Amino acid sequence: MIFGKLLPREGNFFELFNQHANHIVSAAKAFADLVKHYNDPEQREKFNKDVDNAEGAADTVTREVNRLLHMTFITPIDREQIHSLINTMDDVADLLQDAAETMALYDVRRMTDEIVRLTDLCVKSCERLKTAVSMLHDIGNAKTAQAALKTCEEIDQLESDADRVMRAAMSKLFREEPDVREVIKLKAIYELLETVTDKCEDVAKLIEGVILENS
Repeated sequence: MIFGKLLPREGNFFELFNQHANHIVSAAKAFADLVKHYNDPEQREKFNKDVDNAEGAADTVTREVNRLLHMTFITPIDREQIHSLINTMDDVADLLQDAAETMALYDVRRMTDEIVRLTDLCVKSCERLKTAVSMLHDIGNAKTAQAALKTCEEIDQLESDADRVMRAAMSKLFREEPDVREVIKLKAIYELLETVTDKCEDVAKLIEGVILENS
């Protein structure tokens, strides 16, 4: 009994998940501002830095979770679930940064309607992710668990919407864009943004697994 009391217990994993989710939303909103103000070089630089800062803050939280995981004997949910969840969440932040960096590196000159639509779906997916993550601490409550599962379904629907937008965008791009360089640039951006919603869906699936196992 005394030995059990001395073992490191639980830690603040749920709070760290919430912090990370907040940084993901910050990165998504900064990316949306980047797209909105893309024609203004100063604003573009500012929002690029905002995306970088949010991604860096998310990395810091990821490292703390992984550090804490090695120091904590008794965790509130399965250790592998914690590891998979925080690292998949970090993939979302990384992809948003990759999209912003790719636009700069490829010298993308204009934002298309498809980029705007995909960005909007990314922001909505990240916001739903934040909502689902915020419920993890209370999934023993049946109502909370059901609300979290419903939010995960919404993330899945947003991913399906993004997939449809990307397919239409690719079709239009290959049919209407005569400049091969533009095709390569825009294809890369479309794919990165759609992958953001894919990763949000992956997080949702992990959350669903946690709920089904622990509720």
